[in-house]
Amino acid sequence: MARRRARREGRLLRWYRLLPLLALAGTLGLCGALDAAPTTLGRQLLYPVSDVAAIEASAARHGVDPDLVCAVIKCESSWNPTATSSAGAIGLMQVMPDTARSLVEMGLVDGSAWDADNLTDPSTNIEFGCAYLGYLQEHLSSTEEIVAAYNAGIGTVQGWLDEGGVIPDDIAFAETRAYLQKVTLAYEGYQRSYPSGLTDASDR
Repeated sequence: MARRRARREGRLLRWYRLLPLLALAGTLGLCGALDAAPTTLGRQLLYPVSDVAAIEASAARHGVDPDLVCAVIKCESSWNPTATSSAGAIGLMQVMPDTARSLVEMGLVDGSAWDADNLTDPSTNIEFGCAYLGYLQEHLSSTEEIVAAYNAGIGTVQGWLDEGGVIPDDIAFAETRAYLQKVTLAYEGYQRSYPSGLTDASDR
């Protein structure tokens, strides 16, 4: 009797160990299948897009890649225009109000057309986010450095570089390392999903 119970418990234990592996395999399989269908369900679920006209216009104005803008939005706010952070960042691209005001003062954003106090408005937030990406692009030399600076600040990244560091190898903050990985994966996903440009998404 005891031997039979032990065998039964052993079988149950093996199933409990196997279930998480099966769940992980199923999740990876689903993600792979969705990712392999960039023009249909996979694109809509994994790499959504909204405000296409605003993204394309602001990205062109500031010389940044619209796919990178989408990747930042996905990772910063999951496309929630009213998202806020504990640090005070606001909107789709999680722009800090002080950063927005600085971009106006530097002449990088037309303050008469885009109100730095209206960062929950998607078009306004995208304009300021793209302007900031463009500013980082002018002062840094790689996409990895730009993305790291969007999270950690340009002064921090330049400090790492001045000390002989290389991005991403010498990122000192775990949060920034994780952020760079997330944005890079999303960026690659948007590039695959919209090979002809974001206008592919404008009919949805």
